Amino acid sequence: MEDIWINIISVGQQYIAEMAKDILYQEGIASVIVNKQDSTYLFGDIEIYVDREYAIRAKHILEKANIT
Repeated sequence: MEDIWINIISVGQQYIAEMAKDILYQEGIASVIVNKQDSTYLFGDIEIYVDREYAIRAKHILEKANIT
């Protein structure tokens, strides 16, 4: 079975991405952080990906936690 990972949220700060990942982990959802920020000027996004099977549930969990 092929896993498809979907970007569910993009944030600007690393600590917010880590908080979101931890919240999802506590709910039993595996996630991956992909940092697409420029290393010198720190502009760009940090994206959080989950398996497509959990995408809707993960979005609702993060919305409830006010992480957007």
